[in-house]
Amino acid sequence: MVDSQTRAGAIELVVFSALFPSSVRPGAGLFIRERMFRVARHHPLAVVSPQPWFPGQGVLRRWRPGYRPQAPALEVQDGIRVYHPRYLALPGLLRRLDGWSMAWASLVLLRRLKTQGARLIDAHFAYPDGEAAVHLGRWLKLPVTLTLRGTEVPHSRNPALRPRLVRTLRAAARVFTVSDSLRRLALGLGADAAKSEVVGNGVDLARFHPVDRVAARQALGLPLDAQVLISVGALVERKGMHRVIDCLPALIEQHPRLHYLIVGGASPEGDNRGELDAQVARLGLAGRVHFLGALPPDELKTPLSAADVFVLATRNEGWANVFLEAMACGLPVVTTDVGGNAEVVCRAELGRIVPFGDALALQHALDAALDAQWDRGAILDYARANQWDTRIAQLLRAYAPLLRGGGTAGADSLVAGS
Repeated sequence: MVDSQTRAGAIELVVFSALFPSSVRPGAGLFIRERMFRVARHHPLAVVSPQPWFPGQGVLRRWRPGYRPQAPALEVQDGIRVYHPRYLALPGLLRRLDGWSMAWASLVLLRRLKTQGARLIDAHFAYPDGEAAVHLGRWLKLPVTLTLRGTEVPHSRNPALRPRLVRTLRAAARVFTVSDSLRRLALGLGADAAKSEVVGNGVDLARFHPVDRVAARQALGLPLDAQVLISVGALVERKGMHRVIDCLPALIEQHPRLHYLIVGGASPEGDNRGELDAQVARLGLAGRVHFLGALPPDELKTPLSAADVFVLATRNEGWANVFLEAMACGLPVVTTDVGGNAEVVCRAELGRIVPFGDALALQHALDAALDAQWDRGAILDYARANQWDTRIAQLLRAYAPLLRGGGTAGADSLVAGS
């Protein structure tokens, strides 16, 4: 094990991701920190989380408070250093320079971390973070591992970005994906099958577990005899809270005591709270839809335990960790057949999968889920089988040859000008 004193000195591994929790964005990229801070118990590491910046950004904030909040240059989280170098991120089409800009902005820092012992760069998201990481790996002669988490699906459909994904994946020493659907995408983009594997997210059972339902409902002001749906996620179109709200009038006819909890807030992807409020008012659902705001992970078990069914009518996901968190609180899951969702909700005893965009199928699945007698014990057992420990052991096996000096393993294949 690695103690905190060692963490503050020599390191072996650099985590590279623009999406990572900070003092100004505490909910960003929690799934990355959950995974990599567990790795840190075995290999000392530092985190480099580049932050976008452009001249005049401070002036813009006067009209748009909260726009691109700037994290401090260095934070220490659980004894681990988290660096936030600023990189030039110009709006519009010039955002396609982000990979290069991230890399140049982080080069001096990464060179210093290499002198402190760093032997591997572990990047998350293929673009622009992964592209920047393989540039750095080539310049510094360090191997790069890359984790695909779902944004690669829309990026792969972009004619300007697809070739860059291809070059990035081919340059990585190892490609991890959080679902098999993403691994198939990676292979289709040219990733080496022998150097790619699925490493799903895990769940922290010390944090996510059932608490007394009566107490949970009393804490939230819910009727004790209510039937309760819950969604957790950013308030953006992709997550599909509006699709669930559209189903509620018909569902309430069958389930008169139905309530819907929405946990989440604004994210860098957007904020459609205003549209959701208007939808609730238009459908006459005041008092039935409850916006709880963004909650820290330690508080999520209360609304999850107050609910009967978890639902996420999402348009795109890699591996939604919130499914396992809901299951760890005993909830069945109803979600859409996109990304890795069907890999998590993989058995009928765990929930229901419906085609994306089929509003009637979603309504019927929620109706049936609210009527069903679920085996909560089986759902809890599935969550227990998906704890973080097995994921971390898999990662450690993959890192071992690279940390022993496995070389840059393809980093030189990222050609200049990509």
